[in-house]
Amino acid sequence: MAIASYLDHLLDPLTDVFTPEVASAIVELHADSELETHVAELRRKANDGTLTLAEEAEYKDFVEAIDVISIIQAKARHFLAKHAA
Repeated sequence: MAIASYLDHLLDPLTDVFTPEVASAIVELHADSELETHVAELRRKANDGTLTLAEEAEYKDFVEAIDVISIIQAKARHFLAKHAA
């Protein structure tokens, strides 16, 4: 089972506490412009192979966080689709 599948399964109980308001707020989560700029710079450096060890660890943490957030957002979108009326 892939890591994303494990996370998806582990986060299933989260949907039990969703409300339409909470699910909508989760779907709307996004990085602010300062964070987007910083991550774009880390991405550029990663592609160029010029990340320091600290930047590499930071970038890896960011990617892992995005994976978790993406799964939670998908669950929120699914919740909203099921409860639309």
